[in-house]
Amino acid sequence: MLDAVLDDYIVQDMGAAELVAAGHDPALVDRVIVMVDHAEYKRRQYPPGPKITPRNFGRDRRLPITNRWREPRVG
Repeated sequence: MLDAVLDDYIVQDMGAAELVAAGHDPALVDRVIVMVDHAEYKRRQYPPGPKITPRNFGRDRRLPITNRWREPRVG
């Protein structure tokens, strides 16, 4: 279940409402989004790595970390 939520959230770029509409458990969606968003600062601390998915974390997935932006919660 976790892999499916992470794939849809990161690779498919779905938001919280889209994840729930796709059939994922709302509580799991909220928890996964919070954990991924809170750990977002870590990706800037590491050197560039290999691209293993269609979306690259450096160029294709950019979230502002300076203003503490978070994905709106489902419920």
